[in-house]
Amino acid sequence: MNEVREHMLNTVADMSGEPTGAYNIRVNGKSEGRASTKNIQIESREDGKGINIYVKPGTKNEFAHIPVVIDNSGLVDMVYNDFYIGDNCDIQIVAGCGIHNDGTHLTQHDGIHTFHVGKNSKVKYVEKHYGEGGGSGENVLNPVTIIHLDEGSNLEMESVQIEGVNSTKRVTEATIADDASLTIKEIIMTSGTQSATTDFTVDLNGENSSVALSSRSVAKDNSKQYFYSVINGNNACTGHSECDAIIMDNAMVKAVPDVTANHVDASLIHEAAIGKIAGAQINKLLTLGMTEEEAEQEIVNGFLR
Repeated sequence: MNEVREHMLNTVADMSGEPTGAYNIRVNGKSEGRASTKNIQIESREDGKGINIYVKPGTKNEFAHIPVVIDNSGLVDMVYNDFYIGDNCDIQIVAGCGIHNDGTHLTQHDGIHTFHVGKNSKVKYVEKHYGEGGGSGENVLNPVTIIHLDEGSNLEMESVQIEGVNSTKRVTEATIADDASLTIKEIIMTSGTQSATTDFTVDLNGENSSVALSSRSVAKDNSKQYFYSVINGNNACTGHSECDAIIMDNAMVKAVPDVTANHVDASLIHEAAIGKIAGAQINKLLTLGMTEEEAEQEIVNGFLR
């Protein structure tokens, strides 16, 4: 593993050296390292297009790392990763993709992750997306996350796009059963002429099911962001969707809520707030000796934290 790849793995998956627990490291479309544990098995799909991850019922306090690194300019990579998580588990999964593009060609990764979460299981899923490189080729990342939550289960998802991604379409679809809950926190920053589209669709099918979606973003320069959130309350349930964005320079942010109650006991809320950094906030930091640029950066960092 060269220095560039090690840096990318550390950035998107907090990995330095060989990780503990189960892992699969995908580099330029191929697995470059894999390990299973007694309770978490990672196997190649029969069609060769990704991996299946099997978590035994009752597995507690274990980790699985499945990062992707691409440093081959011009590669267009698509992978399907399916997670089968047994009942009564409590695990953490760390994914994410980093692209280092020093060439002139568009480089792209489309990762389709499907979660089947068993009864009363708890899963924390963390993914980071990052692009860098000195070339003129674009970095494109299109993550798709499909979630099926069984009775009483919970999935908490943190999705972060750090920087350096020219274009992204981020799709999340979820079906939620009785007493199950989904929590998603998304953080995105765009600059230059970058574009980012987020598309959430959640079906609250179960009694006492719930979802909480939170998106925080900063759009700089001439970048564009689109946030679409669809929540369907099909039973006695609660759903909350929140989009908060800071807009700077000549950027554009669009938030489109779509909440549908198909049951008398469905309670659904959508909130959206888009605006510039308040002058009073900047002035306060200027009095502390910061430059205007430093003040803006401090406010942005705090907002995205």
